[in-house]
Amino acid sequence: MKIAVIGGGSTYTPELADGLARLRDVLPLDELVLMDPSQERLDLVGGMSARILAAQGHPCRVVTTRHTREAVDGADAVLIQLRVGGQDARRQDETWPLECGCVGQETTGAGGLAKALRTVPVVLDIAAKVREANPDAWIVDFTNPVGIVTRALLSEGHRAVGLCNVAIGLQRHLAELLGADPERVSLDHFGLNHLTWVRGVHLDGQSQDELPRLLKANGEALAGHLDLPVAALELTGMLPSYYLRYYYEHDEVVRELQGAPTRAEVVADVERELLHIYADPTVTTKPELLSQRGGAYYSEAAVALVASLLTAATSEPQVVNVRNQGTLPFLPDDAVIEVPADVDRGGARPRALEPVPPIAAGLISHVFAYEQLALEAALHGGRDRVERALLAHPLVGQLDQARRLADRLLLANRDHLSWVRG
Repeated sequence: MKIAVIGGGSTYTPELADGLARLRDVLPLDELVLMDPSQERLDLVGGMSARILAAQGHPCRVVTTRHTREAVDGADAVLIQLRVGGQDARRQDETWPLECGCVGQETTGAGGLAKALRTVPVVLDIAAKVREANPDAWIVDFTNPVGIVTRALLSEGHRAVGLCNVAIGLQRHLAELLGADPERVSLDHFGLNHLTWVRGVHLDGQSQDELPRLLKANGEALAGHLDLPVAALELTGMLPSYYLRYYYEHDEVVRELQGAPTRAEVVADVERELLHIYADPTVTTKPELLSQRGGAYYSEAAVALVASLLTAATSEPQVVNVRNQGTLPFLPDDAVIEVPADVDRGGARPRALEPVPPIAAGLISHVFAYEQLALEAALHGGRDRVERALLAHPLVGQLDQARRLADRLLLANRDHLSWVRG
């Protein structure tokens, strides 16, 4: 079995290698191909990944390449985890929106739109190469904004599933609070990528909901874990994703971000130190510092998903980004939502959900309208499409703001958008 990782020079990749080594019985692997445009990163990350696998006795061969076609040739699954423009582009996504009084974040608001515009064409080009090399290969997208990128892939007929680590991270935390092994805990999780809520927590598939007990006993601690005021949990009766803070406390977040170091700057410092560690040939285990990079439990989620897509004859429930298919009746069938799905070799099929409460349904509808317009702008370009997407976003929603943000977005991303340069 061969897996290719596009963006394999990411400092995330040793986390994936560690998961592949630990979970070899779940996903037997013969070859791991890391593709990245940076030879320096490939040398450091590829070497580190190979040492991790070897130290745990995994016979998998690690291959590195700078060429996409070479990487995907014969691959059974292709993981996409790239960042167009690198941390420099992310730093801009996190700064110029603040000049207009809007949140600066790489997947939410105007910065998220900029990332979608840069990313969608690149991912579709990669997917076309995957289809040419092996039309039966599965594409797993971990590249943000996952919902928009996955919808672009599915709209072009690619065999794709989107993956985010938010759900598995929260599931692991709740299992710890319950004193239960993670595999015993399932979540009633719904929404769009980076716009999700958990309204139910179940042990061993039982109907009894453990969430009310968790909220009563751990409300303040859970709010702190999610970086949200406890009122957000009390008013909704649910556990909102920490990304909901950008909506529930937008103005407060803007005040905090203005003048503070960007997340891109923090991550860049962490990455420099990680690459220095990876360069040490005596290091054979993933460093603790990797936990500060983000992507916790990414390896467990990725290995479980790929294993189900490639080997499972019977379906395995996992939280993924998948076509709506009537699951949320207020969205189109081809919307991409983040919900528990049954996953096997036939793909991912969303499980039926109870009706979504209005306090969440309204915001989901609003953000999905923005996502539709964002995808149109990413696919077809044009300043008008960019302005429409910004105007539709609930964190913008004002004509003057949309125009000012469009000015800054196009200026900051001129080198990445051919239709702007042309």
